[in-house]
Amino acid sequence: MSQYVIEIDNLSKRYLLGRLRDPQVNMGEALVSAGRRALGRLRRLGRASPDRLDESFWALHDVSFAVERGQVLGVIGRNGAGKSTLLKILSRITEPTRGKVTLRGRVGSLLEVGTGFHPELSGRENIFLNGAILGMRRREIAAKFDQIVDFAEVGRFLDTPVKRYSSGMYVRLAFAVAAHLEPEVLIVDEVLAVGDAGFQKKCLGKMSEVAGEGRTVLLVSHQMAAIQSLCHRVVMLDGGRVTYAGDTAEGVGRYLRSLRPQNGSQNLLSHTVRQGDGRITIRSMQLRDTEGHTIDHAICGQKLVLAIGYRVRGGSAVSRVVPSFAIRDSRGVSLILHRSNFTGQRFDDLTGEGEFTCVIPRLPLTAGQYEVGLNIEVDGRVSDNLVAGGLSVEDGDFFGTGCGGHPGHSPVLVEGDWACQPLRAA
Repeated sequence: MSQYVIEIDNLSKRYLLGRLRDPQVNMGEALVSAGRRALGRLRRLGRASPDRLDESFWALHDVSFAVERGQVLGVIGRNGAGKSTLLKILSRITEPTRGKVTLRGRVGSLLEVGTGFHPELSGRENIFLNGAILGMRRREIAAKFDQIVDFAEVGRFLDTPVKRYSSGMYVRLAFAVAAHLEPEVLIVDEVLAVGDAGFQKKCLGKMSEVAGEGRTVLLVSHQMAAIQSLCHRVVMLDGGRVTYAGDTAEGVGRYLRSLRPQNGSQNLLSHTVRQGDGRITIRSMQLRDTEGHTIDHAICGQKLVLAIGYRVRGGSAVSRVVPSFAIRDSRGVSLILHRSNFTGQRFDDLTGEGEFTCVIPRLPLTAGQYEVGLNIEVDGRVSDNLVAGGLSVEDGDFFGTGCGGHPGHSPVLVEGDWACQPLRAA
């Protein structure tokens, strides 16, 4: 038996915008195309050929990779990168234009709210319908029924048509069905973003459990905390092509760097209003990752380097220099203050130009927008002080559990080690 549950070889998918004839379409696409063809003929009144070719769009182009049994693979990339198209092909919702896909075993998919459910049927009926689609016997589905209902927390509404469900209820039931009916391959798209924080955590635990049972999970998500916590490997797509396949941490770093154009000399210093005597002035501020790449946003829990470029006025050396930085939230509330002398570090005999660097081992900020202030003191007097610019922080796996903090919680995370020692009864 092959160790690979999924093998993808030179997979490509082309969508033809405005084309009148295309042999590579599914039934729905064919019906839409027929309607457009009839309407187009009426509009053209014979002035153009019905066989004209318009613009084509390649959603996927020569994608190749394999997934081992029991592996959790993250599929990441920006919007429009081809992730959803890939999952639709793997779920047999649409056909590829060319290339080959080999799937070994049953596939359970959760691609978007409502996929695979009949809106007029009740939750109970849809559970059995989905199981039948997966090829399961009724008694097999019945054996898992109570687990599905308990996980989805929709017991009160089990005999209500699912068209009356909220989006959260819909997703809870759909995920529960997909995860519990024992497919060899579980495919989950970004729909988990609909659920609340507690449900997302429960889903992560279930996907980890599924993988531990030797089944395979494909997860598409823009939540890097979930990707980092759960996935053994990642595949990154950009413009329909695989641009990276391998280690999760490296893939996540590449994805976040791809969100905005970067260059090695990026200076995040955006304000020039400053205070101080000017013996040393701040010339630049950069954020860098551990590989030395200049970035304009960070990840919660990331090891980060803050670099502050400086220039000493005139030719005289300055000593007892203390650089510092402060991070404030969008309302101006101070969250973090760090001065070099907190760790016993001061700098002497500085001349000309140079750079201070501060390594932050684990950035303790949750996702959001922040403001960075910089300050340099010389011999106890402020030499330069300014609001440097904005800091964008992406969601990350600070605690190593998939929980990096959530909106409404404290923006600053603190490491802790909990224990419980029950007292003996009197």
